[in-house]
Amino acid sequence: MRHAEKCVGVVDTTFARVDMARPAMEELEKLLPGYRIIRHTVPGIKDLPGAAKRLVDQYGCRGVITLGWVGRREADKYSYLAMSIGLIMAELLTGSILVDVTVHEDESSDPEELRRIALDRARKHARNLALMLKEGPTALSRHAGRGLRQGYPDAGPL
Repeated sequence: MRHAEKCVGVVDTTFARVDMARPAMEELEKLLPGYRIIRHTVPGIKDLPGAAKRLVDQYGCRGVITLGWVGRREADKYSYLAMSIGLIMAELLTGSILVDVTVHEDESSDPEELRRIALDRARKHARNLALMLKEGPTALSRHAGRGLRQGYPDAGPL
């Protein structure tokens, strides 16, 4: 069922140790006035693809940002792989823009650093999604090859 209003989805998990949806939604509200933002929270990362597809199918969301957290165990890495494949499939099936934002807990042993990475990554990818929705598939082309990073300082071009 499609709705006439413009809609963007935000899907996060209860497994995450940081509320990444809040900064993502703040960015989307700022950059996509007139869009309805629908947040859906699921238990873990393997639930993200299905939730994203439902937001597209049931609410007509033109794009969805998924916010996942991957634990340190090997089983968590396999869950991430399954989620990533599922999200790719959902994007292919819906033809919508689905942006994956994932924080891997082994990126840092410092909880404050992990928090900073998560918040920065959520904000920057929300901006990417907003640009793609507003300007279309070439929106990020002007940034190609610039070594931009989400969660870390930009590396810069070579």
